[in-house]
Amino acid sequence: MIRRLRSAYRRMRLGTRLALGLGALALLVFGVVGTALTTYMRDYLSNQLDDQLGLAQVAQSRSIAENGTLAGKKYWGWYYAVYDVSHGSPVLRRPEEPGDLPEDVTGLTAVAKAQISAHTEVLRTEDIPGVGEYRLRSCEVTPGVILVSGAPTGEIDDTVRRLITVQVIAFGLALLALVVVGRKVLRRGLKPLSDMAHTAHGIASHDLSETAARLPLRADKRGGGPEVEELRTAFNTMLEHIDDSLAVRAEAEQRLRRFVADASHELRTPLMSVRGYADLFQYAAANAPEERDKHLARLRAEAARMGFLLDDLLLLARLDAAEVETPLRPAEVDLVELVEHAADAFRASHPDHPLTVVPGPQALKLRLDPQRVRQVLDNLLTNAAVHTPPGTEVSVGVLVRDGSARVRIADAGPGVPAADQERVFDRFYRVDKARSRDRGGSGLGLAVASSLIRAHGGTITLESEPGSTVFTVSLPLTLG
Repeated sequence: MIRRLRSAYRRMRLGTRLALGLGALALLVFGVVGTALTTYMRDYLSNQLDDQLGLAQVAQSRSIAENGTLAGKKYWGWYYAVYDVSHGSPVLRRPEEPGDLPEDVTGLTAVAKAQISAHTEVLRTEDIPGVGEYRLRSCEVTPGVILVSGAPTGEIDDTVRRLITVQVIAFGLALLALVVVGRKVLRRGLKPLSDMAHTAHGIASHDLSETAARLPLRADKRGGGPEVEELRTAFNTMLEHIDDSLAVRAEAEQRLRRFVADASHELRTPLMSVRGYADLFQYAAANAPEERDKHLARLRAEAARMGFLLDDLLLLARLDAAEVETPLRPAEVDLVELVEHAADAFRASHPDHPLTVVPGPQALKLRLDPQRVRQVLDNLLTNAAVHTPPGTEVSVGVLVRDGSARVRIADAGPGVPAADQERVFDRFYRVDKARSRDRGGSGLGLAVASSLIRAHGGTITLESEPGSTVFTVSLPLTLG
């Protein structure tokens, strides 16, 4: 039975369980208050009865001492017994009226005997057979004479019973109202938790559209209080994070699929070329020896091109994986000197593009990987030459701004369309889809440059419009 009750209690809703708990607590409080009130009332009425007995005996003792009777000093329903104790034991006098004594006077005589032994007034409650409980009090009227008076306690018991009845009814109604109203208030206050549970169940059932829903924030006091509002806000924040995570995950999966497809496509072309030149080399070796060296050179060129592509892919993979052994080998390097070396190499390899080095600081010491940063600079400068017509001016300069070292590589070419500017750093992305790989590259150059600069704690940004394209490389000044 107890196990079934526990099981039923666990299946109840939280609002009902809280209301029942509140009712149990209220029942305990009502019980303590009712017991204390009843005890206090009983003691109060008993003390009043004792005081009434004392005052009545004073008047009765005076009447007996002066007149020898209790005439005019009696209360209806009380008992009066006068004992002579001159000989050491109480001897009951004949009552003035038949109703002054009960049929059984054992209790009154016991009080008189206790008065003789104690030599002081005695006050006790006795159960008199046939009539009920009485409050008995003894006093010495004159030497050798003791008066025992008895007052019924029935009225006190009746009053206490009526008080208990009123308390039970009042407390019962109050408890019922508290449970019913409290349950409604609790259910209303816990409504946000029900909304959260509903949304969470939707997510758990793989209905990811639930994450688009948000719990409304309530400014009024009926929304569950500040604690529930904080929980509601935290739940909404969690949903937003889930939404963002799902979006990022979907985007990453899409990029991965595109990356794998592009990598497969890029690798397939040189592999097919290698296979074709290998077949040609085999044919030339048997039939046209004079063509053999040409085919062998092309075979080596395609293999080298595929090797460069694989190196770039491996470098990107290592940077993405954030390996403990980073591909960077930092050292303290003069960035200005590094930019000048890259400019000299560009002039030698691209004489058809005039290059200007913008004046800047004389020297700028940073801790970085000179080979990787030089790779980035060569890539950006070559990118400016490849994607602009001959004669286009190119400039490079170093400056310090906003707590970072910046390298600006600019050209006066046709620019990058606005729709492509956000994707130029994506892997295998080409602005001109029709450009050949021999001229346009594999589409990994800017992706590698961006990853290398991020590995240094910096950024690369692009600003482009017709007649002006600027790549800005920002590196932290703090030595790492």
